[in-house]
Amino acid sequence: MANHLSAAMLEAVRVEDAQRENLAIAKGLKRNDPALLDQLIEQYQHRLLRYLLFLTGKREVAEDLFQETWMRVLLRGAQYNGKARFDTWLFTIARNLVIDLSRKRQMSSLDEMSEAGEDERPFEVAIDGPSPFEQFATREDRAEVAEVLLKLEPNYREVLTLRFHEELSLEEIASVTRAPLSTVKSRLYRGLAALKPEVEQLRRTHAAGSASAVSVRSASR
Repeated sequence: MANHLSAAMLEAVRVEDAQRENLAIAKGLKRNDPALLDQLIEQYQHRLLRYLLFLTGKREVAEDLFQETWMRVLLRGAQYNGKARFDTWLFTIARNLVIDLSRKRQMSSLDEMSEAGEDERPFEVAIDGPSPFEQFATREDRAEVAEVLLKLEPNYREVLTLRFHEELSLEEIASVTRAPLSTVKSRLYRGLAALKPEVEQLRRTHAAGSASAVSVRSASR
């Protein structure tokens, strides 16, 4: 019981600290505080660029949208009220820019690329234990997972990135993507189902290539 209460108290403190930080960011953005913007760019630059890379699949496009996202933060910072996590608001801006670019180029938007009649069976991601990513994404093979992610449908790729790379809750993902919670769960379920066999196939290919290389070296001795 004591351990349970202690964990609950620590979580309450963590949430309170996060809320305090978000409100401080909101006040700084309203003042157009340049030092705050520099701090935010330094803190979130890698996560934001990774998100845009997985959304667009193209580094050049992602880098252009990265710059534009921070311009929007600078210009529209007063709109952030601190009630939601800053990263949720930031990713929402980035996602909207991706959709705007898609429309300008007469490409399908993220929402239009969603499959019709998505499976909306209940699906919850386990909180305890390793995440589905961690089960087959160790430090050594995260590059493999990243490579496979780019092969998935954009909407699956997006929710997997937000859930397991950015550690957003399902409710926060729904807010970023403007999709019903049931749709977020469906995309997560389908994305994980599509990801695992692709990773396993890639590993088999790499293993076969390594075995072939060893055979060539042995034969040349």
